[in-house]
Amino acid sequence: MSSARPHLPLLRELVRAYQAFERYSAAHVAQLGLTPAQFDVLATLGNTPGMNPKTLGAKTLITKGTLTGVVDRMLAKGLVRRDPDPQDGRGQIVCLTQAGQTLFEQVFPAHGQHVGRAFERVSDIDFEQAARVLRAIRQAFEQAQAEQPGPGGLHKES
Repeated sequence: MSSARPHLPLLRELVRAYQAFERYSAAHVAQLGLTPAQFDVLATLGNTPGMNPKTLGAKTLITKGTLTGVVDRMLAKGLVRRDPDPQDGRGQIVCLTQAGQTLFEQVFPAHGQHVGRAFERVSDIDFEQAARVLRAIRQAFEQAQAEQPGPGGLHKES
């Protein structure tokens, strides 16, 4: 594989595809009365016993500062609660309330169907090929990250 292969057109198309998905998804999520970040938290916490903010942030890819505000607003809406973490006396577990779980059970399938309607426009062959190619791209970046020195990669020797 040549490193001279132009990768910018592929990256541009990947970003454009993600942006188109985000616009389509966010418009529907807004119709459900949620922000994209609130939907992400709701979807991540749904059908779970809850999780600490660090795990929730990692699973949603929402930064710590933003996550605090999102959870605070969801707390004010009665969708989540903060319980003491039985594993860490100083920590908390963010859990859906019954109202949050009920909302999750309504909006998660509805949003899945909404997104699915867009994917119906993609042929089965293209769908499978896209999944395979995206998996290969993700694995290439994960391998490259594991091989680079510093955080997330190889450990530097002292």
